[in-house]
Amino acid sequence: MNPAPAGLPPVLFALGSSAPFGAGVAAGLGLALAEHEEREFEDGEHKARTLVPVQGRAAYVIHSLHGDAFQSANDKLCRMLFFIASLKDAGAASVTAVAPYLAYARKDRRTKPFDPVITRYVAAMFEAAGTDTVLTVDVHNIAAYENAFSCRTGNIEAAPLFAAHLAPLLDGPVTVVAPDAGAAKRAGQFRQLLALAGIDAGSALAEKYRSGGVLTGSLLVGELEGRTALIFDDLIASGETLLRTAHACREKGATRVIAAATHGAFSAGAAAALADAAIDSICVTDSVAPGRLAGSAAEGKVSVLPCAQLFADAIRSLHDGADADSEF
Repeated sequence: MNPAPAGLPPVLFALGSSAPFGAGVAAGLGLALAEHEEREFEDGEHKARTLVPVQGRAAYVIHSLHGDAFQSANDKLCRMLFFIASLKDAGAASVTAVAPYLAYARKDRRTKPFDPVITRYVAAMFEAAGTDTVLTVDVHNIAAYENAFSCRTGNIEAAPLFAAHLAPLLDGPVTVVAPDAGAAKRAGQFRQLLALAGIDAGSALAEKYRSGGVLTGSLLVGELEGRTALIFDDLIASGETLLRTAHACREKGATRVIAAATHGAFSAGAAAALADAAIDSICVTDSVAPGRLAGSAAEGKVSVLPCAQLFADAIRSLHDGADADSEF
């Protein structure tokens, strides 16, 4: 990516349902979202185009690539790719894909013979469209993410948001629980942030194996008796992993169970799982648009932390020429 021309601010676009999030990012930068047009055609095809000149400008396209009631993850991904390509055709000096939730980031390795590695295929599509940088928050596997993309990548960490929010709510002994081995490093880093806030938290690790959509494993290692269990992960989808871990913590004597995860994807079945009495409260960011649990018994348990300012700060760093191949 070439440095942005001196004196020219970045141009920010937010597609479709990501407009409210994009407005928050723009406000954090002291800018307004750039105007664009999105059109739907009778046969299901679509197009999007900028309504402002982008020649020689650094453009940022914001779209959270999670499925919702209106568009699937595939729909959103396709629209984002087409729009990025159109900006490059219009002469943009660089285009950064800003995806608070990056679709297919969990399918980053083969777990069965002939499995697809879809993270890598998605990376190839972004690069083919002319993407210069991809920016996301708490990607599922940072090493797989960086290795999949040949273009520059940036990964924002939301853990400081959670530490600032949760530290004042924690009293008595606390144990940070990783719900599986893959979350152990993330949970350990979160413990360090809590320590900076004066909370000396213990650690615990739950056993989990998944095959064919079936979860197994029941071992939980760590001290939970009489303690608050803080289950820390990157994503809550069906809630099954979280619920299994919460029950294991209760069985080990935890007096309170708090869950924190960056992406509240809340897929089918999540409302019932998260309403279970084993879970006291849940904290997520708005990387996935809030409201997916609306009207359910679990809705009142969930706190949503805005993360648009994290993206605004990262975009400012990128635009000023900071190294994107790092965690923000």
